[in-house]
Amino acid sequence: MRTYIGRQQAISTEDFAELALGTPIELWLGVAGETDEERAAREDAARDILADNPNLPDDLVRVAAQVIEENPDLFDVVPLVRPARRRTARKGVAA
Repeated sequence: MRTYIGRQQAISTEDFAELALGTPIELWLGVAGETDEERAAREDAARDILADNPNLPDDLVRVAAQVIEENPDLFDVVPLVRPARRRTARKGVAA
C-alpha cells in the first residue's frame, strides 16, 4: 500500500514529518558535524519560517500527537522509570 500526502509519496516516518512540516526535518534538528556558521544559518532560516508561520509549533504538536495515536506501533515505548524493586526483609528486620 502506498501513502501520499498531496502529490508526494511518504515512504518513511521522516517523509511524513517533512511533508507535515513543509520543511526538511534537518532544518529543525540540525545535522551531525555542522559548523557554527551552518548552524547559525539554519537557525536563522528556522526563525524566519516561525515568524511567517507562528502557528507552526502548535500544528506540529497536533500532527505528532495524531500520528502517535493512530500508529502506536511506529514507536518503541521504553519506560522512563524502572518499576520499584520489591524489598525483602533482612534477617532480624521486619518488612
